[in-house]
Amino acid sequence: MNVQKRIETRDWAAQFKSLAQEAKHPLLKRFYQAGVVDAQTPLEQVEMLAMDVETTGLNAHAHNIVSIGLLPFTLKRIRCGAALYWLINPPSELRGESVTFHHITHSDILNAPQLPDVLETLLEAMAGKVIVVHYRAIERGFLDQSLRRHTGEGLQFPVIDTMQLEARMHRKQRGWIDRLFRRPLLSIRLADSRMRYNLPQYHAHHALTDALATAELLQAQIANHYTPSIAVGELWD
Repeated sequence: MNVQKRIETRDWAAQFKSLAQEAKHPLLKRFYQAGVVDAQTPLEQVEMLAMDVETTGLNAHAHNIVSIGLLPFTLKRIRCGAALYWLINPPSELRGESVTFHHITHSDILNAPQLPDVLETLLEAMAGKVIVVHYRAIERGFLDQSLRRHTGEGLQFPVIDTMQLEARMHRKQRGWIDRLFRRPLLSIRLADSRMRYNLPQYHAHHALTDALATAELLQAQIANHYTPSIAVGELWD
């Protein structure tokens, strides 16, 4: 089934030009000056960066990043050799619930860098690419708030959200009988979404592994429900 449709697109290229003029921090100014592809660019021509962050909780205003995984890819190729992964020493104590969730302990982060120490490399890896995540509120929200704490400025960037794409597809497939009998919606969590495309199971909640899982999921979603020539602006937010 092809769910491609015409929707209003956000002009991130124009927004980056404005942000480059407004940014005060030199690293942010350089990031925005690198620009981003035009919204009408076919996805098959777009350089993307799968991203996952693990955190001490779900509230970007109160909690912090403890690891970041990055993996550059296109629709045809995942560049595992160019992957980046950091453990991050957060400004606040780890919470027991988060340690249980992602298994990053106090001893793991004891000698880890703080976010400002990796910021230059992080922004260089992101520059010029469309970021791909599974549930954009985490990556976008935590990076924005973390940079506000450390630089006084937030961070904006285009995102393709594989969770959002999965939700969009299942809303279209849900028939009147499902609604009549109030059948539950299918899970759109990362592992459950991957199972529907017969993708392999990975250990969850490791930032780099989840970044790889997200890149593979987007490739499968496009292959099954869209066309490689779809304009990137119809998928990003």
